[in-house]
Amino acid sequence: MRLYHGSNITIENVDFSRCRPYKDFGRGFYLTDICEQAEKMAKRVARIYGGEPYVTEFEFNERALEDAALNVRVFEAPTKEWAIFVINNRNRLFGNIKDRECNQDNKYDIVLGPVANDDLALLFRQFSSGLIDEEILVRAMQYKKLTSQFSFHSDTALRYLTKVG
Repeated sequence: MRLYHGSNITIENVDFSRCRPYKDFGRGFYLTDICEQAEKMAKRVARIYGGEPYVTEFEFNERALEDAALNVRVFEAPTKEWAIFVINNRNRLFGNIKDRECNQDNKYDIVLGPVANDDLALLFRQFSSGLIDEEILVRAMQYKKLTSQFSFHSDTALRYLTKVG
């Protein structure tokens, strides 16, 4: 499967120390299977940090998803569990990082699922502050058009990615 990473540099080697914390699935290397999504991200990153937009292509060996040596978490759709996972990973004050519903400690080698875009930020804030319950959150998320992301959190997981070109 082809995956794409949008940035302001070409990626030769993944350096986890350069990955930002408090992302949807924790600190990691993020890719998508949608080239246009990576192109938009590349333009955004170049606009914010300077440089030129660049999309790096990778081939992903999907056997990683069945490798017993890897801890993989897959979210097929925007569910309550997915929302809580994203909220916990984005929350700088979340204290229970050993919790299964958090990856701030990189307990998962690979996480796949929808992107929590800006359209969901208000819903997440309303849910976190108790203004809406989980039933309303889940119902409202079903009407959002979300794209996909693949995040890699360990050197072992990176072995299943090969740079193309």
